[in-house]
Amino acid sequence: MSDIHPTTPDAADRADSPRSSTLPAVFVGHGSPMNTLDDNRYTRAWREFGRTGPRPSAILAISAHWYVNATAVTAMPDPKTIHDFYGFPDELFAVRYDAPGSPQLAGEVAELVKPTWVGLDADSWGIDHGTWSVLAHMYPDADIPVVQLSIDASKPADHHVTLGAALEPLRRRGVLILASGNVVHNLRQVQWHQPDAAFDWTREFDDAARELIAERPGDVAELTRHRHHALAAPTPDHLLPLFYLAGIAAAADAPATPFVEGYAMGSLSMTGYTVPGG
Repeated sequence: MSDIHPTTPDAADRADSPRSSTLPAVFVGHGSPMNTLDDNRYTRAWREFGRTGPRPSAILAISAHWYVNATAVTAMPDPKTIHDFYGFPDELFAVRYDAPGSPQLAGEVAELVKPTWVGLDADSWGIDHGTWSVLAHMYPDADIPVVQLSIDASKPADHHVTLGAALEPLRRRGVLILASGNVVHNLRQVQWHQPDAAFDWTREFDDAARELIAERPGDVAELTRHRHHALAAPTPDHLLPLFYLAGIAAAADAPATPFVEGYAMGSLSMTGYTVPGG
């Protein structure tokens, strides 16, 4: 992987406390792929999460960018780095996140969520930028196995909450569950000249999500009936990862709380949440 974070603490500076018996789960508003290269308050929060939290034995990532008409999990030992974007600088295309995969974890995921069928993907996908743009900050050494779970576009909203709840036991096996999207994600409304701005409807929808995921995470699918849903999530791919974290919070009966908050370019929420370990 390109050396893009010379100021990131190395492994010796990571919290040296024993691994928690239950790993936290996290939702990240990943925003632009350029956050891979940028140093801002969001990327610093991601680095701090990785630096101070318990070290996972593996990572299960649910990225907005693997949005297909099936539920599948990457099952290859050496997943490729996918540059699923265009129009960005060559420096970004040069980034590699060469973390190993884990066919074993992929098989465990497929067994855990039965009767939901999960296909084992041996060669078609890999690690997309919804995952590696965040992990490049959280775990820059790329030495923790990473498996990605697709988001099935053919399923209703409640399905994703239920599937998140089914994945919750993985946290007690040392697996960090990382959901990556954006609570508000409307690229057609982006205001490029206002990097920290937010429309009123952006704030209102983000506030509604914060209230639901803190107080009634199992009901997070109510967001699809919010009056600003069509503006906030004109396509569901970036909102649905939050539903997986909500399912985990509901199953664990634990609060999901923001660890970083903010907005970008009017129509993006950069809010990130964690469900604590224990």
